[in-house]
Amino acid sequence: MNDNTFIYGKNAIIEALSNGDREFNKIYISENIRSDEKLELIKYKAKSAGIVYQFVNKEKLAQIVQTTQHQGVVAQLSPVKYEELEAFIKNHSNELTSVIIADGIEDSHNLGAMIRSAVCAGVKGIIIPSRRSVLINSTVEKTSAGAVNRISVIKVNSLVNAVQILKESNYWVIASDHHAVDNYCDIDYTNMSFALIMGAEHTGISRSLMKLADFRVKIPMLTNFNSLNVSNATAIILFESVRQKLNKKKRMS
Repeated sequence: MNDNTFIYGKNAIIEALSNGDREFNKIYISENIRSDEKLELIKYKAKSAGIVYQFVNKEKLAQIVQTTQHQGVVAQLSPVKYEELEAFIKNHSNELTSVIIADGIEDSHNLGAMIRSAVCAGVKGIIIPSRRSVLINSTVEKTSAGAVNRISVIKVNSLVNAVQILKESNYWVIASDHHAVDNYCDIDYTNMSFALIMGAEHTGISRSLMKLADFRVKIPMLTNFNSLNVSNATAIILFESVRQKLNKKKRMS
């Protein structure tokens, strides 16, 4: 079906969950499977580790792994290890830091391109939700040209909670919103740690996150054409922050 990494079969998944040396994105469980001791153990270990499991039809599982010998359970693995938000904040507490918050990005190529731009712009972390969003897979890794291995990737159950934690840690929250009054270049990015929220093309940033933003900014357009691709918009905003920082450094030298 795609180039993600999957393991399947109850024993294989239990072993991987028990060892703790593999990073899980999600576990898919057949809607038709009869519950047994091994399945309940998988669900228990997944829940304890904060791993999302989702019930799907058995045809979906066969399509994913190209075999019917999956025993009703398939796990999608991540090529990178996710970092805890609290640990990230602590590790960067003595510096001005920027992070990207990817709200509902569903296209692996977009997420990979966003990560590539983020690393080039000196962004230290990207935060993604564990549900209703693409997670880090091999397509993201390839599209990012390996940049996923040079940035902290933080997977959280609630973006709202993550934003609140960032605000409590003195991060300023910027939301990209094409309805905003202020332009993206009107903000001084040089004197603050900031979190930039980027929403999916079709739905944009969720209302609950938008309410938490300290700044709402837009990228001005000369036509009434639809808004930019999210990865392009991310790059434009991030490299304005780079431009400002380089100019400030030049003035101080």
